[in-house]
Amino acid sequence: MTSAAVEILGLGLGILGWVGVIVACGLPMWQVSAYIGGNIVVAQTIWEGLWMSCAVQSTGQMQCKVYDSILALPPEVQAGRALTVIVALLGLVALLVTGGAQCTNCLRPGKMKSRIVIAGAAIYILCGVLVLIPLCWFANIVISDFYDPSVPSSKKREMGAALYIGWAATALLLFGGCLICCCSCSQRDETSFPVKYSAPRRPTSNGEYDKKNYV
Repeated sequence: MTSAAVEILGLGLGILGWVGVIVACGLPMWQVSAYIGGNIVVAQTIWEGLWMSCAVQSTGQMQCKVYDSILALPPEVQAGRALTVIVALLGLVALLVTGGAQCTNCLRPGKMKSRIVIAGAAIYILCGVLVLIPLCWFANIVISDFYDPSVPSSKKREMGAALYIGWAATALLLFGGCLICCCSCSQRDETSFPVKYSAPRRPTSNGEYDKKNYV
């Protein structure tokens, strides 16, 4: 597989990871009801996300409510909102930088173009690290509350699908950014070799070119 193909693969993985972060950000399934103890048979299932909470009835009806106050939200929800929105914006910047540098003809292949592509790859990697913070924070709180005996069974939660989608998106962002970075570094090394020029042929005293110039 050529370097260009690997770069395109890395760009595709980065785009998929960016889309996955946006999907995870919008889904209300960061925490879901836990069915334990006497809470096995329930009339409704509770979903809690960054922007809203939903109640799914046993009949299939679903009612969602957006959180009323931002300041009244727990710190993990506020941090999750801020970081996921920042990652969504940074992912768009990384897409414009890497995709624009690879597809445009304004920049000649060389050190400058490689540096721009590496900068975009670094933004993808940064996005993966940033989105990992709220995901692990939520998972830690859910697991701690689940095994805390002082928390009532009705208040216990399990990790929702949005966390798993976010972790998959993180892996895609990190892997795609590393692929783009490695390929761009190798291309920059290949283009950094010095160009050797041959000395011009000089005629001899009798007006003819020396035979050694043709050897």
